[in-house]
Amino acid sequence: MTSRVDYCNAIFAAAPKITTNKLQRVLNAAARVVTGMWKFDRSLSQLLHTELHWLDVPERVKYKLSMMVHWCLSGCAPQYLATYCVLVSSIAARQHLRSAVRHQLAVPSHRLSTYGRRAFAIAGPTTWNSLPTHLYHVENSTAAFGQLLKTHLFSEY
Repeated sequence: MTSRVDYCNAIFAAAPKITTNKLQRVLNAAARVVTGMWKFDRSLSQLLHTELHWLDVPERVKYKLSMMVHWCLSGCAPQYLATYCVLVSSIAARQHLRSAVRHQLAVPSHRLSTYGRRAFAIAGPTTWNSLPTHLYHVENSTAAFGQLLKTHLFSEY
């Protein structure tokens, strides 16, 4: 069930809350089915986080985008996605900026305020740049990065 919620959820990056609320309701219903809770029982969000170890929908989107960017930087993603993940330090005019030292990605400008920021070229680097610096190390394996990222996202609750 959760794989269907996660399917193509990267398009919900920077989406309005009303859009992600619908998916959150589906995720809550799945948690109630799995655990046998009633619809009006309290502490459903605590149950999602502590017992099932499920992230809420906005954090799931952030997790998926960050994993895709990590794959792009480590060379495991298709080339058409990897071209959107450019380190600031690799751009000649920006090598002396603080963002280059922090291993951040260049975020291209966009003109459409509704859908432009949802494209992977914008949402991927923006999500990556919002992560703490201890997660940026590409040398981490994909499994280690995923575990560190999920731990970080759970600590935000």
